[in-house]
Amino acid sequence: MNSNATPIVRQEGCLLLAGPTASGKSALAVAIAQEFDGVIINADSMQVYDGLHVLTARPSPEEEAAAPHRLYGILAPEDYCTAARWRDMALAEIESIRQAGKVPIVVGGTGLYFDILTKGIAEIPKISEDLRMRLRERQQSEGNAVIHTLLREKDPVMADKLNVGDTQRLLRALEVVEETGIPLSDWHRKAPNGLILEGPRLWLALAPERQWLYDRCDRRLDWMIESGGAIEEVKRLKDRQLDFTLPAMKALGVPELIQYLDGEIELEAAVNRVKMLTRRYAKRQMTWVRNKMCEANLSSTQDLESLKDEFFPFIRRFLLT
Repeated sequence: MNSNATPIVRQEGCLLLAGPTASGKSALAVAIAQEFDGVIINADSMQVYDGLHVLTARPSPEEEAAAPHRLYGILAPEDYCTAARWRDMALAEIESIRQAGKVPIVVGGTGLYFDILTKGIAEIPKISEDLRMRLRERQQSEGNAVIHTLLREKDPVMADKLNVGDTQRLLRALEVVEETGIPLSDWHRKAPNGLILEGPRLWLALAPERQWLYDRCDRRLDWMIESGGAIEEVKRLKDRQLDFTLPAMKALGVPELIQYLDGEIELEAAVNRVKMLTRRYAKRQMTWVRNKMCEANLSSTQDLESLKDEFFPFIRRFLLT
């Protein structure tokens, strides 16, 4: 903790910092960790995977050296991280951090992760690896339309909700109803259960002006392509010949840059498409923040020093008895 700050005594407290991509969460989280003796826990569904440091905009090496970070790049890209699996890992980290007398700071833009951490979720039984592989092999050989048709026969509610191009969610819905005999739509209606975050929590949220955020997303992607190594990362991932239905292979920019590397589209076209998809993603994240984080201390401020001035007094009052 900063030597000029008041000692913290509320060790059971937890900070939750959410916001859209490119909103400045990583820099703010480091500043909070340095000021309040905290440890940062990743709550971004793509940043849990190794091999995509640049393209998923993980905290920079300088940021990771400036404060302890947990659950970043801990899984191989061929692994599959469900929200429940992340929740279990996050709760273990939070407990460890509390035991060490430090402040857990959960940071990210994946709304589902925050929901399951604080509210729970209907626990779906584990899907057998044999079934998962069989459905993925069928999708690769026969295409998404066949998977969508099979899903419509068993879970028409989810089939109506999902686009035929949404490979990952189509497969997930089909494997759940195949494994359990219960449609995913019915599982979603079940009352949430499972472990959740206990103890006091303080919500913080970033919601910057939309055009500023879009411009920042565009500039960041340009840097990733020109000097940040995004193409090299995707080339290494492509060379591993992984299943294209894996979550890591669906990260923003991966499919488009693979198309570029395969000579199917020009680099400019790939970059423009990723920019468009990133803006759409940021818009969805902003909607989640505004709709789901009603109890959060929310800021539209766009520079780090002003964010510190806004949030640090809230945090200090929360952490002190």
